[in-house]
Formats: sequence, C-alpha cells, structure tokens
Amino acid sequence: MTEPRDTTFKSFLKDRAENVGRFHKAADLLAGIRDEDIDVGATPKALVMRRDKVELFRYEPTAERAVETPVLIVYGLIGRYTIADLQPDRSLIRGLLGKGIDLYLIDWGQPGRGERWLTMDDYVDDYIHEAVQRICRETGHDRVTLLGICEGGVLATCFAALHPAKVKNLVLIVTPIDFHADIDDAAAHPGLLNTWTRSLAPEDIDHIIDTLGVIPGEFMGAIFSLMGPMDSLTKYNGELFGKLDDKDGLMNFLRMEKWLADRPDHPGAAGRQWLKELYQENRLAEGRFELSGRIVDLRAINMPVLNIFARNDHIIPPTCSKALGGKIGSTDYKEIQFPVGHIGLLVSRKSQGRVAESIVGWLQTRDG
Repeated sequence: MTEPRDTTFKSFLKDRAENVGRFHKAADLLAGIRDEDIDVGATPKALVMRRDKVELFRYEPTAERAVETPVLIVYGLIGRYTIADLQPDRSLIRGLLGKGIDLYLIDWGQPGRGERWLTMDDYVDDYIHEAVQRICRETGHDRVTLLGICEGGVLATCFAALHPAKVKNLVLIVTPIDFHADIDDAAAHPGLLNTWTRSLAPEDIDHIIDTLGVIPGEFMGAIFSLMGPMDSLTKYNGELFGKLDDKDGLMNFLRMEKWLADRPDHPGAAGRQWLKELYQENRLAEGRFELSGRIVDLRAINMPVLNIFARNDHIIPPTCSKALGGKIGSTDYKEIQFPVGHIGLLVSRKSQGRVAESIVGWLQTRDG
C-alpha cells in the first residue's frame, strides 16, 4: 500500500525551493557552455574537392579497411548532413568508419538566392557526377557505392538509374520513391507531410519560389514543427526541464536543437521539381521524371540495392520507400525496417550501431 501524497502547503514550498535550486544549477551549467562546445559533424575529414558552394570530403579512417569499394554519402538539400554525425555516440558516420568503410561525403553548403536556378539535374548530373569521377580517380576504383539519405536518396537513385555503370551498390535510408503510396494507408498520420504538400496549389509554390528564389529553411522548419505541435510546444518546458541537472543529456538536447536551427534554404528550381513533379505529380514512380533530357528509368538500376526505412516514420511513410523494390531492374534487393522514427533511424539509441552494422555486413558480401 502506497503512502498518501503530502499535499500540504509546507510540502508545496519545499518542492518549489528544490526546483529553484535546480534552475540555479542549470543556469550555472548553461553559462559555461559555448557554441563551439555544441559540436555537431565533428568527425575528422579532409576536403577533396570544392565546386561553387559544394564540397567533397573524405573521412579519416579509424579502422582497418573491411570493404574496398569507397562509399559516398549523399544527404538531401532539406537539412544538413550533420544529423548523420550528431555526436560521437550517435553517429552513423563514425559507425561506418569504425567498421572499415572508406567514406566520402558531399556537403551542399548553404545555398542562397545565387543558387536559385540550380535544378535537380545540376545536382545529379553535375555535382554528384563530378564527385564520383573524383573518387574513382583518387582511389583507382571504377565504381562507388552510393549511400543516399532522405532527399539525398532520391538524388542517389536518379544517379544510379542514369549512370548505372558508375554505381556498384546503392544503399538508401528513409528515401521516398513513390510519393503517392501512402494515399491508401489506413492510418493517415504517417503521411501528413505528403497530404499537405499534395494539397498546395501549384501556383502558390511558383509564387513562393519566384518571389524568394528559394524555399526558406525557416519555412521548412516551421512545417516540420507543425507536424508534431505538442512536442514542439512542450520540449523546452518538458524535455529540457528534465535534463537541467544532467549535463550529458543537456548536451544531447542542445546538439539536436543546433541541427534543427541549421536548416539551409532550398534552391528554388530544384524545390519546384521536388514539390511539384515528385510530391504532387509522382513522376519518379510513374516513369515520367526527366533530368538533363533523359527519363529516370528505375528499371535501369541493375546493381545490388539495400533499402532501409523506419516503421514509425511520420515524414516518409514506409510504403513510399518500400515501393522501390517492385520498380527496379535488379534482383539483388533487400529491405531492412527499424522500429524507430525518421530522425530516430540516425540518432536514437535503438538504432545506434545496428544501422552501420547492417550496411557493412551487406556490403561485405558484395565486395568481390
């Protein structure tokens, strides 16, 4: 039998005093934290190539090479790649390096109005193509493994379809392929972003891009916040409050907030393709998406494909990712589902080590 809770005024004052003490401790802790202490994307790497605002990096190895074919990470233009390297114990990049991967990464930088005319054609057939060529020259390999994440997975998929001779393996993480596959889902909430994007008037998309030249990062950040409004409203007086006397937990929280705040603008022309031709018109899945004058034919993807997605993804519904398997030409296709959310696949404790282990194990059997 539990003791009755003390609800006296004296107990109330005691609780308030304890909370005031916690706030004073938290204030002292926060006062000692500088921006450089909240270090995201800190795994050592060397600049290999720079073109416009786009940079190609090669990570310093941390283990004996276990897979010979170099791996190129392609992240999306919505958000920054640093979510894959948030902190030492929550880093897909460190996990891959620790298992002997020769790892490269494309950093798109911070596009602005000067990049308003850049299309997905430019990102696939220019920037990614040149990065792959440079990696091949530097390593002596004639092909690379592409590892695409979210929107970057779409860019990687398009490259693999248009340049299959340059891609040995294709690994995708939380990547949408069929942007309408969620329409018949029994549960509507996983496809809220899809539903909202499909509901936009095409002329409103044009108006935003024609006026601003970009899709502002702040705008996209607000949309993602509205997908979980209660979480967004309560995280500072709920989640943060529970970490005030836990420095490690507080630093974890601040790193995630730093990543969320570092959302770049999306180049306008590429954003128009992303929202109208893919989200609204579903051209990629239907075989009507064109880049550089060529149709992106998913059946041309003849290399091994590993497709990783999140069961509880509220941004990219699993059905939108799983659709890839029935549309490619390769018979070497594998799916792996993790019981986490979109971001959780990269940073949650449930997925730490397991995602990297799954990727490396799969690659090792195809490294002949």
